[in-house]
Amino acid sequence: MKPIKITAATFFLSLAFSLPSHAGSTDTPDEPMNMQQGMGMRHGMGMKGPKSKEELEQHMRMNQEHMLKMHDLSNRILSETDPKKKEQLKNEQLELMKAHHEQMMTKRMERKQHHQKTMEKPAPKSTQ
Repeated sequence: MKPIKITAATFFLSLAFSLPSHAGSTDTPDEPMNMQQGMGMRHGMGMKGPKSKEELEQHMRMNQEHMLKMHDLSNRILSETDPKKKEQLKNEQLELMKAHHEQMMTKRMERKQHHQKTMEKPAPKSTQ
């Protein structure tokens, strides 16, 4: 039962990060979004949000592909009767989860470093 809970949690977290958080916004779809409009770092698209509809589409498709792979593996694990094959599928799913986690952490680190660089201000020069 635990793998189902883990898979479900992974799915819902992925879904939460892939859905737009600006529901109810009065912006037209063609307008670029800024941090105050809700597309900031929560979506993993960098400090200023997606640059184009194509990039947002690509991001969504990557999330969709990951979710489909996770669901496929979950279904195969649940239907497998051979314990060895079942364990192999679980390991395959675990590796997929690890790779996804590593990718998210790398993106997070990049955003954090970018944020630190943009927040650094040069020290005022002394006039003496």
